[in-house]
Amino acid sequence: MATKQFNGRAVEVDADGHLADRVDWDEALAGVIAEEAGVGELNDRHWLVINFMRKVFDETGDAPSIRRLTKESGVPTKELYALFPKGPAKKAAMIAGLPKPTGCI
Repeated sequence: MATKQFNGRAVEVDADGHLADRVDWDEALAGVIAEEAGVGELNDRHWLVINFMRKVFDETGDAPSIRRLTKESGVPTKELYALFPKGPAKKAAMIAGLPKPTGCI
């Protein structure tokens, strides 16, 4: 595992850049990760997706796919891509402090 600095805070990340330990996650870190990932400042719609992802992960042990996000989060596909450009499920999972969803490239 590699260690990455976020605003002077060292956290371990996996090979894909996702947090190695969910315990390291908090909302402030999510904001820093979002800025670094090119998502920008998080708004209510971002948080809707992030919180949905964390809830599903808590229930199933896996981050939801883009298909499940579209069907169950209340955020349509087009908006997901606007909120989390270039791979919404993977980027949202990273910001949510979760591993890359199964099936993401």
